[in-house]
Amino acid sequence: MSDVITDASLRLAATLGSSSRKSFISLLVSASTACLVLGGCAGSDGQKDDTDIWSETKLYSEANEKLKDADYAKCGKYFEKLEGRFPFGPYSQQAQINAAFCYWKAQEQAQAQVAIDRFIKLHQGSPNLDYGYYLKGLISFNDDLGWLGKFTGQDLSERDPKAAKEAFESFKVVVERFPDSKYAPDSLDRMRYIVNSLAEADVIVARFYYQRGAYLASANRAQLVIRDYDRAPAVEEALYLLTKSYEKLGMTDLSNDAARVFKLNFPDSQMMVTGQRVQKERRWWQIWNK
Repeated sequence: MSDVITDASLRLAATLGSSSRKSFISLLVSASTACLVLGGCAGSDGQKDDTDIWSETKLYSEANEKLKDADYAKCGKYFEKLEGRFPFGPYSQQAQINAAFCYWKAQEQAQAQVAIDRFIKLHQGSPNLDYGYYLKGLISFNDDLGWLGKFTGQDLSERDPKAAKEAFESFKVVVERFPDSKYAPDSLDRMRYIVNSLAEADVIVARFYYQRGAYLASANRAQLVIRDYDRAPAVEEALYLLTKSYEKLGMTDLSNDAARVFKLNFPDSQMMVTGQRVQKERRWWQIWNK
């Protein structure tokens, strides 16, 4: 059929004047392009979406079956289609949050983020809003971890802190707006862990500077940790690096003051003697929800 249309169109174009012919061909190309985009022209690959004829109830049922089977990529697509085709249906709200969960479990963070952001924006009065913010935090909390990060034991302090800060803000909403939520205790634990990880990230930078002889830069970054994360475990090494950096810079008084604060806060620490960091234990969140 498409060949017949093309031949007829070309014959018609040949009978037109130069100006008219150009306009006609331009119109024909535009129409052909639109036809291909819409998938309505003959000559397409003939593939059909079987879900097109499904009812709202069947689509919801099939999506839940995929969720039970842990086929997260497929259930995410099904729930997304359900919400798109039946935006005012009884399953629309649940479909949005389920789509976010499925995409998150499928490690499709970008799609999960879009889905959960849409849910939060549209359903501020939802009884599931606490879970919405909690899930948003989880999506950012594990952002870009991947199988390699899990295998190597990589934690948040060794990655870009942007995702960690975004996760912190989401968990903070759960704790502050929904203190009685069942997700609040875990959100609080994750907030503490994120703070400790951000402090650790700055200590890694301070250590990097110190090892390369940039002692002033090391001291400045160590001070940042002590000021912003005063209760984080990383403060121990930050004080050590501050003491040693001042010592290398010949700032004896400042080095002695830092050493005094170190001994006051960490009287049992051997870091000043050995210069060795305590080996970090495997973090709880790396084995959570496997």
